[in-house]
Amino acid sequence: MLKFTDIKRRNPEKRDVLQRIKDFDEVYELLNDNETTRQASRCIGCGDPYCHNKCPLHNFIPSWLKQIANNDLELAFKLSNETSPFPEILGKICPHDVLCEGDCTLNDTHGAITIGAVETYVNEKAFENGYKPTFSKVSPTGKKVAIIGSGPAGLSAATFLIRNGVSVEMFERAGRAGGLLTFGIPGFKLDKAKVQRRIDWLVEAGMKLHLNCEVGKDKSFDDLVHGYDAVFVGIGATKGKTAGLEGENASNVHLAMEFLTAIQKRNFGMKVENFIDVKDKNVVVIGGGDTAMDCVRTSVREGAKSIKCLYRRDENTMPGSKKEVVNAKEEGVEFVFNVSPTKIISSKSVATGVELIKTELDFTTSKRGNLINVAGSEYVENADVIIYALGFDQELPTFIKESGLELDKWNGIKTNENYQTSNPKIFAGGDAVRGADLAVTATADGRNAALKIVELFN
Repeated sequence: MLKFTDIKRRNPEKRDVLQRIKDFDEVYELLNDNETTRQASRCIGCGDPYCHNKCPLHNFIPSWLKQIANNDLELAFKLSNETSPFPEILGKICPHDVLCEGDCTLNDTHGAITIGAVETYVNEKAFENGYKPTFSKVSPTGKKVAIIGSGPAGLSAATFLIRNGVSVEMFERAGRAGGLLTFGIPGFKLDKAKVQRRIDWLVEAGMKLHLNCEVGKDKSFDDLVHGYDAVFVGIGATKGKTAGLEGENASNVHLAMEFLTAIQKRNFGMKVENFIDVKDKNVVVIGGGDTAMDCVRTSVREGAKSIKCLYRRDENTMPGSKKEVVNAKEEGVEFVFNVSPTKIISSKSVATGVELIKTELDFTTSKRGNLINVAGSEYVENADVIIYALGFDQELPTFIKESGLELDKWNGIKTNENYQTSNPKIFAGGDAVRGADLAVTATADGRNAALKIVELFN
């Protein structure tokens, strides 16, 4: 440890850009054995580790870094999995530069520890060596919990419930489990086989998984509430936001998740209705977060003629992970900053472009900058396909509306400090409660809610 003065930070290698844009395989390679040990040995073992504090899961980061630096793969693996239900997944998709690595003590001087890359290595290498997560194969509590939704929150809740001897039955309306991890995040960021591997282990540990089963339609919510000792609702926030612009109802204006989900279903060989074809087309994506990066980088792989990302602020204030912007630029995406859409230009219900107004940022009273439109600066950006990547709202299914559960002013499910809703038997977490947020935050909610359920049973 403490070798940060002798060893420089090193990121994992990326596949050659001309090769990776031809498929949906993961972009980043695993660090090799020697480099992983070297990178982990840079950690200074802070007494009050900022990386641990900034991580929503509060992972034992310095502890497993120390173990892998000492070549103890088994202990590093156990420590990594102690607080996280799928560290090899979050090691790939978390915005580490604004979470653990962003708060690393070395970040501003010698370069942060490559926490995400080491986390992924520890688990993938452990799997190669035959290690697997451990679960309680029996149900000593005699209790059973129904989980609605199989995204990060639901899978996390299932993991920690089963670990604590609680039987789990999961209900998912889609044809595959995983939610956002399966359908929302492109394969070039997360290999779907890695998601399915964790799901398979849960089923192997005793979880009953019901696919193509929509609660409120195929299964009564009341039956779940009365037939189980507790219910966890982790249905996410999947309703894409629109801009409320004139002309946005044109046939070739789409929401990000519609686009990404259709591509992933096609890649799975599933039936796809209303497939959004961008091949040989001029694509414009409006938004500056990670979902926008997923859309522009997917468009590259789909053979779009040109791809432009329009963002109303400057590059420094983009909300997403910086490495995703770098990857997008490498892959040929053009960024247009400081422009805000004012209307969609269309003819006969088909959009032909976006009218934009240039913007400036005023930092007089705000560190992030107040947005100011530049009068008279309007112009039109031509487009064949327009994709909104403006975030997500909670989509309340009928069974939630009819359940009588208390909601907040944003239509999110209201919970207390124990993740209980207004019905103490029903728990909830993730985006359905807090609004669109990070996968790791939903994961933490699922884990914490599961542990509160276990407390309730004891």
